Amino acid sequence: MSFYNVYEKLKDQPFSSLFDEVTARDVEKVLQKDSLTDQDYFTLLSPAAEGYIEEMAQKAHQLTVQHFGYTMQLFQPLYVSDYCVNTCKYCSFSVENVFPRRRLTMEEVEEEAQAISTKGIEQIIILSGESRVHSSVDYLTKIMKVLRKYFSSVGLEVQPMDLEDYEALVASGIDTLTVFQETYDEKIYRDLHTKGPKRFYKYRLDTPERGCQAGMRSVTIGALLGLEDWRKESYLTGLHGSYLQDKYLDAEIGVSFPRIQPNAGSFQPEIHVTDQNMVQAMLALRLFLPRAGIILSTRETPQLRDQLIPLGVTKMSAASSTEVGGYAQLENTQSQFEISDERSVKKIRQLLHEKGYQPVMKDWQIV
Repeated sequence: MSFYNVYEKLKDQPFSSLFDEVTARDVEKVLQKDSLTDQDYFTLLSPAAEGYIEEMAQKAHQLTVQHFGYTMQLFQPLYVSDYCVNTCKYCSFSVENVFPRRRLTMEEVEEEAQAISTKGIEQIIILSGESRVHSSVDYLTKIMKVLRKYFSSVGLEVQPMDLEDYEALVASGIDTLTVFQETYDEKIYRDLHTKGPKRFYKYRLDTPERGCQAGMRSVTIGALLGLEDWRKESYLTGLHGSYLQDKYLDAEIGVSFPRIQPNAGSFQPEIHVTDQNMVQAMLALRLFLPRAGIILSTRETPQLRDQLIPLGVTKMSAASSTEVGGYAQLENTQSQFEISDERSVKKIRQLLHEKGYQPVMKDWQIV
């Protein structure tokens, strides 16, 4: 069994017309429930639910406090390589974009780790372009020997790997995995990924499951909003999260809602996803999956991030850099995408305290 089997049953559904058939009365009935079905979740993503954002927000806040308290985990991404073998039309690291590529040495990794740790951050995610040569298991394992001296939790967001690779990385101390499907529409997926191993839709779709099987403590999924209808993408993302929660009880499942940001190249998204659209997607997800983590990155503006804090978010990046060597090396290398919130970790912590939240810098310890 794979989530691909679920996707196959749904992929030809007339999503747009089905969303339009949902009525206000349907939404009101769902908001009276304590536990939601797949169809209830679909209802909350519909145009009819746009008139009930305030009610959804109040319920989402209550559920989040119930399951997570007034806490917010903070983390930073650490980009270690921008080499990539894929052609992705929307990504700055795409192999067809010409710029000086870079991979950190172990000495440079240590400098980055020291720069991050001085800010009080204890949770990081290793990121790279997708290249099995430049981001090999051996390279990542060596990096972990450095990073485990500085951080209590280290995650991974690189190219999809086989089960045995993830098992080796878990053994090295890596405890979380992030894999964005980009888009759940298989045809659009192939149109956007024209060269490289990323073209294989099902292999990527099954990657979060391999991470769970390997023993990752936490696995985060998501679609890159703007590539396809956001309602459909959010619905399939939520179903994917529900599938993983039900099958892998020991893993914490998280969902992120990244929106396309400016990048190297001329790609322009087909779909404009408004702030209200993203808020509705997040609220619907929280009501559908009360125990799921919801991650919010510095892609979004400070104003929007401030407003979203009480609406279901459980984990935020702070003072992020999307460049290789972006914390200590500062050589103006190519960023993967532009960030919108450049506030320091100190300012984010102050903001959280002002809103009555406890910033969590550590909730796990590498063993």
